[in-house]
Amino acid sequence: MLLLLGLCLGLPLCLGQQDPLALAEELEEELRWDDQVGHRVPRQVRLQQRLKTKPLMTHFSVKSTIISRYAFTMVSCSLLNRASEDKEVEFQMQIPAAAFITNFTMVVGDRVYQGEVAEKEKIHRDRAKKQDNKTLEDNGEKGTETFSASVTIPSKDKAAFFLHYEELLQRRLGKYEHVISVRPQQLAGRLHVEVNILEKSGIVSLEVPPLQNSRQKGSGKVEDDVGPPPSTDINQNETFAKIIFNPSIIQQAKIAQNGILGDFIIRYDVNREQRVGDIQVLNDYFVHYFAPKDLPPLPKNMVFVLDSSASMVGTKLRQTKDALFTILHDLRPQDHFNIVGFSNRIKVWQDRLVSVTPNNIRDSKVYIHHMTPTGGTDIDGALQKGIELLNGHAADNDIDSRSVSLIVFLTDGKATVGETHSSKILTNTKEAAQGRVCIFTIGIGNDVDFKLLEKLSLENCGMTRRVLEEDNAKEQLIGFYDEIRTPLLSDIRIDYPPGSVKHVTKTLFPNYFNGSEIIIAGKLADSQLDNLHVEVTASNSKKFVVLKTDVPIVSHSTGNDVTGVSTPAGQDADQNYIERLWSYLTIKELLTSWLKSDDEQEKESLMERARALAVNYHFLTPFTSLKLKELPPEATQVTAKEAFGSSAAMGPETVVQSLHGKNVPPEPDFKKQYNPRIKLSRTSADGDPHFVVDFPLSKLTVCFNIDGSPGDILRLVSDHTDSGVTVNGELIGAPAPPNGHKKYRTYFRTITILINKPERSYLEITPNRIVLDGGDRLVLPCNQSVVVGSWGLELSITANANITVTIQGTITFVILIHLYKNPAPYQRNHLGFYISNSKGLSANVHGLLGQFLNQDPKLIKEPVGSGSNQNHSEPSVSQAELSSETILKVKGHWVPVVWKQRKIYNGQEQIDCWFARNSAKLIDGEYKDYLASHPFDTETTFGVGASQ
Repeated sequence: MLLLLGLCLGLPLCLGQQDPLALAEELEEELRWDDQVGHRVPRQVRLQQRLKTKPLMTHFSVKSTIISRYAFTMVSCSLLNRASEDKEVEFQMQIPAAAFITNFTMVVGDRVYQGEVAEKEKIHRDRAKKQDNKTLEDNGEKGTETFSASVTIPSKDKAAFFLHYEELLQRRLGKYEHVISVRPQQLAGRLHVEVNILEKSGIVSLEVPPLQNSRQKGSGKVEDDVGPPPSTDINQNETFAKIIFNPSIIQQAKIAQNGILGDFIIRYDVNREQRVGDIQVLNDYFVHYFAPKDLPPLPKNMVFVLDSSASMVGTKLRQTKDALFTILHDLRPQDHFNIVGFSNRIKVWQDRLVSVTPNNIRDSKVYIHHMTPTGGTDIDGALQKGIELLNGHAADNDIDSRSVSLIVFLTDGKATVGETHSSKILTNTKEAAQGRVCIFTIGIGNDVDFKLLEKLSLENCGMTRRVLEEDNAKEQLIGFYDEIRTPLLSDIRIDYPPGSVKHVTKTLFPNYFNGSEIIIAGKLADSQLDNLHVEVTASNSKKFVVLKTDVPIVSHSTGNDVTGVSTPAGQDADQNYIERLWSYLTIKELLTSWLKSDDEQEKESLMERARALAVNYHFLTPFTSLKLKELPPEATQVTAKEAFGSSAAMGPETVVQSLHGKNVPPEPDFKKQYNPRIKLSRTSADGDPHFVVDFPLSKLTVCFNIDGSPGDILRLVSDHTDSGVTVNGELIGAPAPPNGHKKYRTYFRTITILINKPERSYLEITPNRIVLDGGDRLVLPCNQSVVVGSWGLELSITANANITVTIQGTITFVILIHLYKNPAPYQRNHLGFYISNSKGLSANVHGLLGQFLNQDPKLIKEPVGSGSNQNHSEPSVSQAELSSETILKVKGHWVPVVWKQRKIYNGQEQIDCWFARNSAKLIDGEYKDYLASHPFDTETTFGVGASQ
């Protein structure tokens, strides 16, 4: 019996046909309770036994960030074993076949197992492919592999899995496609998919189709076959897009009762301005995207070589015929074509290629219709005949006419007739084609020799595709043809000036098809280069095309480009995405060359180069392995805590989000790990509030108090006119402690930071939450660690501890969060404001703290009221001598000061300072001059020279 939810397979206690939505609602209610099993007895014993059959998935999340076609993806999920005995569980994730896994981490209880990509033992020839890491298996799905890991979860304990992988998106049919497998195998308590896309050239034609069904039993179903899946939210501006899929457990049950929802797919394209392509540079690494448009198509010389052996009987041959009928109607008048059918005999429709005419199309369809499945499979003979037809057509054709010669070869099996050795078939084909014929292979079903087809295409400038035996095989065949139906260029060569670039990937390409893209990456030899000369030569129709231009190099520093996902431990978070794209592309090309090569020495050299790059950049390849090692206890406490904490959906490390303004594109930033020992300046306003100003040049620290009233809004930093930065702090009142000398205390309840350059934005910070508005409003809780990067602004939250705000890289404020678990009547949750870096503030900055930032005060040891101007450095006499006779001279003010000790940083550090009892003599103007009318008030009473 197929039991709902997939939670109790094979157990007699799980009988009964309960409505899946009702059961999902019960499960949803169960998940709201504390994870500590035993605190509550479920309402139905049957439901409790279902939940205990196998570990319960409390959350499943995928977060991808795509920067200029390069995608970083992190998958995380948590499982809870509610049973009274240990349970084994398997984590499975389908990933794109073109992706490289970069890390895997597993947390079981308090034990953390960290993955490490290392060299694999040297293996020769195809044995490397056969003995590839056992965690990756080809599952038969189109273009995917399955990663799996098993672990035993102790009773009443939890496990979490975190998988990272990267891929370069390929452009097909004019769109990039990013596919995320959403198949948690059961309904998840919290399911969250988030994709962030950053394309500096501009995003166009963004679409999110319905979930794509899996061929597996119980595949997802959607009510409507158009539009995004339910609970999908799409936000987009010119260069940035955020897509979130966040279905409730009930919505999941409506899609698929067994948790196999399907593929979440995003398709988009980018704006293209220059015909020579788009070149991006980051830290001397460059990537060149070349996808010209508006060119006349090249004529095609096509031979369709179709398997008609006995194994093609039934659906496979019928759908192949249906697809060919559609494809033949798509041929252009300038094209030429022929059809070869093969089994144990080779059957040719015509003895030469014929032009595309209505009569020829009609006759070819009749020929295909009468093809019947019989006999064996002569792959070698069929290929030789197809190449012979194309070579004969080229010999008879006008040598000035430029066209492309293509074979579309389709089969469902292995060679059984004629030459049956794969190596000999490959040699014969390569010698016959001589680089003039490109072979595109299609394998149908599970019995096909896909490795042979793959190598046939690799060695003969084509590509291969596996087609599944299912109802939409016809559409898959037509879709594959659509990718090659419009060749625009042939014999493409892309050149850069000698000595200007190095470590460049492939620059020669046999064909360029409309809707695809050519990608080249490398490193600039001269980091001071202002322009890069690019020259593209290619054949188009009857012309020889040459495109030349000088592309301006707008080089960006790393600036910690946002990947949107955590950087796995052991990897360099500052590596930029273009460098990783280059390494990805280089390794892919080395693997392709290794597969094509028959020379043992060359294969060994290619393998060594690919392996060294893969280890250096942490890519799991056929030549590397992923080894799990348990981290020592002292290194696992924080990781395990975060893995099961409120931020678990985003993985064990700090989450990175990308913000964007209305008109300013978000600047990519790689995540920076929060450093709990962040360097703080003493210049601050904290506590009641107590003000501290540090003067590094004079080696003096001055402190003073401001006795405000509840509700007052104080101007702390006022530099709106110059740097565009203003900081205001709102006071909250509390009763004074017993036997205190004050009637009440005041603390900062809200800190508001207003930024006016380059774009207007603001931060409103309280002890519980942060509102960030930079064109789009974002509310962040203070109890979760997060780093938010945007153009010129970085916000780093350390949960319930502090908030660091960095503006343009030259201004840094740190806000400490003071929280009380059991506050006394005179205690209030409040904030402390610290200025860590003020280099970006102007010389005209003002405010209660700002007015002292650019000053150089002096201490004068004179009786109060003395008119002497004698200056002294910090006295080295005793504190008794430095009482009322010590005067601080700053900004033209003469202020009596005394030596005092004061605690800052939430009481964690005690400092010595010169205390001004009368703050009115220290600051410019009066207290009322520093009162803002509202939190967003940027006006100031003081201007340049006001202190005089």
